[in-house]
Amino acid sequence: MGSSNTLSIIIPAFNEADNLKTLLPPLIELCTQNHWKIILVNDGSHDKTKEILDEFQQNEYFTVIHHKINRGYGGAIKSGIIHADSEYVITIDADGQHRMEDIEKLFRCITEKDADMIVGSRKGLKSASLSRSVGKTLIRTIAKLLMNVPVYDINSGMKIYRTELARKYLCLAPNTMSYSDIITLIFINNRHLVLEEPIVITKRLTGKSTISIETAFNTVMEIINIVILFNPAKVFIPLSLISLLMGIGFGLPGILSGRGISTGCLLGIVAGIIFFLLGLIAEQLSLISRNRIN
Repeated sequence: MGSSNTLSIIIPAFNEADNLKTLLPPLIELCTQNHWKIILVNDGSHDKTKEILDEFQQNEYFTVIHHKINRGYGGAIKSGIIHADSEYVITIDADGQHRMEDIEKLFRCITEKDADMIVGSRKGLKSASLSRSVGKTLIRTIAKLLMNVPVYDINSGMKIYRTELARKYLCLAPNTMSYSDIITLIFINNRHLVLEEPIVITKRLTGKSTISIETAFNTVMEIINIVILFNPAKVFIPLSLISLLMGIGFGLPGILSGRGISTGCLLGIVAGIIFFLLGLIAEQLSLISRNRIN
């Protein structure tokens, strides 16, 4: 048996009325048995989500937050975290793909290992579509190129973490679908203990996912933003070196043949110096920002 201030299960929901009818009864039963809380965020749904949720409002372990307009996946999770009063929060999707057993598994894991975040890893599981598989691979590859990432599935929607730390970093996390990736990278960059544990994903109950190629692109841009915030040298120093080497490479033949320095050579060298100076400025701003957060 748990305590009502131990774990809150946060579920962002947008037009998931049909799925919620199936998902909520066993989940409420699980939380009642363990004295855990459910915080479901209705993120501006325009189907019958509100009517479905009204049927479960009487349960003491079930809380609903209604957004008048859609704030996005990350925005919905943020609302849930702000309202949570438990030591840990776990995020799951409203489409019924996450199993009750894995909620208990991740909760045991984070308490036994005294971790700050446990990511529910889908490593080895088949993606719903080829485009999603390519998008996830692209995101993971870029993240690992730009920073040290000790976990595989950074964009898993199922993860459990300490509420206090999550609240601390909400101002850095986006309101979009890239929230899952960015909150993980923020924990990693701030030297918190982030581990992963295998989970099983079942088929979506009904409806279609809203994740697209645009989502992957936005996530990559958010990753670059976070890298520039925490470690700008990872971005600006390589750009500086590439520009300098390209400039010298273009200009060297002209210098050796006596024609002098070409415009391309000067442009590359100047760009390299500018990137280097921008990196120094970004590093100072990064240090100020990190000190404010911590």
